[in-house]
Amino acid sequence: MTLTTKEVQQKLASIKSEDDPFLLECKKDSRKGVQQLVEKWYKNEEVEKRKQQQFYSMLRYEREARTKGYRLLAGIDEVGRGPLAGPVVASAVILKEDCYIPGLTDSKQLTATVREHYFELIKENAEAIGIGIVSPEIIDHINIYEATKLAMTEAIKDLKIDPDYLLLDAMKLDIPIDQQSIIKGDAKSVSIAASSVIAKVTRDRMMMNLAHEYPQYGFDKHMGYGTKIHLEALKQYGVTEYHRKSFAPVKALL
Repeated sequence: MTLTTKEVQQKLASIKSEDDPFLLECKKDSRKGVQQLVEKWYKNEEVEKRKQQQFYSMLRYEREARTKGYRLLAGIDEVGRGPLAGPVVASAVILKEDCYIPGLTDSKQLTATVREHYFELIKENAEAIGIGIVSPEIIDHINIYEATKLAMTEAIKDLKIDPDYLLLDAMKLDIPIDQQSIIKGDAKSVSIAASSVIAKVTRDRMMMNLAHEYPQYGFDKHMGYGTKIHLEALKQYGVTEYHRKSFAPVKALL
């Protein structure tokens, strides 16, 4: 082989099959650097295979719904039940039936950078996306559980296509659409995982914007959750209009 190690690396990056003649040729190359590149290729291939297997296993509930005749399946999830500040945000996502997003899972298991990557992939692979946002003021008025249901309902209303079936993460909604509630659904259903990522990224961006308005609270670091830095800022600077006044640590400061 006359290629340099760097040229081998560049060419291997485009190889998709274990039977590729170039990969087989590289395996015979005696150079240590090339052998390391081959080993890395196989490791990456194993990671991709696991992502693929995970993706197809997470289509189980979607497949079951389609065998019953449903076609427009919306995954529903929310983020922001626990924070002391900021809204609760829900998302409804109807994915294309032939979508393929390997590695997609519960947003809490992904880093912020990876979530942003999947956020864009989900938009490319979705028939429709809806967002529901419920403010701290309404959360205080109706309680966080009811606010979560309201955000989910608003997310469904925001869809440009009406779903005929809902897959929800451990919730049931009092609306006339057939639905299934799945415990830890964001790690078991691709549609729910997609909605969890959309909701998480949407809310995080809102909290980042809020951090510009109130830099002393560190909203960009804790997203409104009751961390030590947030509690200390609350004691020092007081309660803002974006805080949930019915939540105990905030209520105690009023």
